[in-house]
Amino acid sequence: MARLEYLELPVGDRSAARRFYAEAFGWSFTDFGPDYAATMSGDTDVGLDASPDRVKAPLPVIRVEDLAVALASVEKAGGTISVPIFAFPGGRRFHFRDVDGHELAVMQPD
Repeated sequence: MARLEYLELPVGDRSAARRFYAEAFGWSFTDFGPDYAATMSGDTDVGLDASPDRVKAPLPVIRVEDLAVALASVEKAGGTISVPIFAFPGGRRFHFRDVDGHELAVMQPD
C-alpha cells in the first residue's frame, strides 16, 4: 500500500533549518552529507535539502512496495516523469508531476 512517507523541504542553510525545527518542535536530525539532514522517526519524516540541485518547493514523497509498478501507474494515470528512477542512500526513487503540475516523488526502500 502506498503512503506518504516523507516531506522534503528545500532550505538555504541546512544548519539553520535544522536548529529551527529542533527548537520549534524538538525534532532530532541525522546528517546525510553536508547538504542534507532528516528526521528518522519511523513515521512521516522531514528532510532538509540544501544541495545546489534541491527542488524549489516542498516535495511529498510516497513510499511504495514496487517502484517500477508505481512508475507505470503514474504514467498511465496521466502523470509526467520529471526525474527518472535514481538511487539514494536507503533506496531508489523517481519524481513526477501530477495533472495539476505538482511535483511529488515515489520511493522504494532497500
